[in-house]
Amino acid sequence: MSGPSRVDTMLAREGLPFTERKFSYNSRSAQELAKWAKDQGREDAFNDAVFRAYFVDAANIAQPELLLQLVEEAGLPVEEARQVLADRTFQQAVNDDWQRCYSLGVTAVPTYLSEGLAIVGAEPYEQLERLVTEASSRLGAAE
Repeated sequence: MSGPSRVDTMLAREGLPFTERKFSYNSRSAQELAKWAKDQGREDAFNDAVFRAYFVDAANIAQPELLLQLVEEAGLPVEEARQVLADRTFQQAVNDDWQRCYSLGVTAVPTYLSEGLAIVGAEPYEQLERLVTEASSRLGAAE
């Protein structure tokens, strides 16, 4: 049996809770509700609840009833969220986000882009710092 992955080691070092998931679940409805939650001024609370459900509790975030529980946890109106899901109110907004990612070459999350440079995946702080430093250099050279 192999040891912990690089990501597992980073999460443990930072003290972040994380449970190994056996399955990946479709997050499309959660993305649409996140757009709605942003309009309600509760995006962070909702995203935190979804993150915890998916990455800590290994819950199936494709299940509408679970999403509605998370909506309630985030302090959002459940019946309005139910209607947002039923009507697919934010479907086009999420489609637009996906199209923008596709046009930028983003195929995984997280992806950090700046000045033609990219980092894909969970990377140590030092890698992100290098990206910012290099991108800043490119910006300075272009001026």
